[in-house]
Amino acid sequence: MSYKEAQKKYAKIGIDTEKAIAQLAGIPISMHCWQGDDVGGFESVGGASNGIQTTGNYPGKATTPEQLMADIDFAMSLIPGKHRVNLHACYGIHKDKVTDRNKLGPEHFKPWVEWAKKRGIGLDFNPTFFSHANVKDGLTLSSPDPKIRKFWIEHGIACLKIAEYMAKELKSPCAINFWCPDGYKDEPSDRLGPRKRMADSLDKIFKTKYDKKMVIPTFESKLFGIGVESYTVNSHEFVMGYAQSRKIIALLDMGHFHISENVADKISSFLMFFGKVAFHISRPVRWDSDHVIRQNDDLRAAAQEIVKMGPENFIIALDYFDASICRVAAWVLGMRNMQKELLKAMLTPNAALKSLQDEGKFTDQLVMQEEYKNYPFEDVWAEFCKRNGQTADESWFKAVQKYEKDVLLKR
Repeated sequence: MSYKEAQKKYAKIGIDTEKAIAQLAGIPISMHCWQGDDVGGFESVGGASNGIQTTGNYPGKATTPEQLMADIDFAMSLIPGKHRVNLHACYGIHKDKVTDRNKLGPEHFKPWVEWAKKRGIGLDFNPTFFSHANVKDGLTLSSPDPKIRKFWIEHGIACLKIAEYMAKELKSPCAINFWCPDGYKDEPSDRLGPRKRMADSLDKIFKTKYDKKMVIPTFESKLFGIGVESYTVNSHEFVMGYAQSRKIIALLDMGHFHISENVADKISSFLMFFGKVAFHISRPVRWDSDHVIRQNDDLRAAAQEIVKMGPENFIIALDYFDASICRVAAWVLGMRNMQKELLKAMLTPNAALKSLQDEGKFTDQLVMQEEYKNYPFEDVWAEFCKRNGQTADESWFKAVQKYEKDVLLKR
């Protein structure tokens, strides 16, 4: 079927494909830099640790800022539309001696800002509360050691200032996400104390003056992690309560809940009470294993909710790191999969389906929900890609294979 034929078919159910194409083109997805080097960063060669890790040893990972930037450039060249890049604090660029995290400043991210300026894209940011000697007994901002807390509070404050610098230089608001691995491997005797210390530490960070129009703090929860299987300080309930009371945004990560939970079901509740939803798109397998996202039911349900609730109300970022496959391919595949599911949601007559639900016509609703899944989405996707100078099918992978042969495997 041609695009024109698909356009006519969708029009019969009240869908304007031109509007959908334009809407998708206006949704920037924040692509995570850490897929390119297994969350390594540029501070040491030790790799990710303290509650976070990657598995696999696929060749060709980036080991320098120049390599990582080049890999991101190449990946972006195969993804339709204009997007953003999400950085962690451990990706600061140091000249001679590595500056510790509590002393980081805008100067360590100036090369990233200049790189982003040339490409006309925005940056998002994350303090790095892991892979450091000051993660003591699995704790950072909730540590009973005041010196440890002080170090990480200073790091959080430094990161707020860096995020503000990025936002103002690039003239684009910067989302800065706070995720801490704090917790205990076995049953704790005190669950309240660490949470009180966490809240106090965060309060000290957010008392720092920053431009609240340009810097958007988000706070991320987690069910459990490696080494903190029995108790996580920043549980879903704690994060919801803290974020709501301090008027910042709670962040949903698709991999940070029990495998049987429907994360998409949480979106409407978040939107009601926070006004905006920050969302890390990932794919858990058994646990928060951060697999590359696939076009599965979980992703589809999340995309449907994003579109129904209004994409302008969402901060969408990807978050996975698979070291068992080509890292560049993982970026491109994940970004394109996210766009495909958003487009499918845009091509669904959600208003008509809502009316059937409200009228109690559940048989009609079920039939239509299923039948619309088989409408010619592929033709609209192909048109979207064509207008953005991209291929719609898997032929993009040939370019990745060539890049892998010519660049990645020679590292």
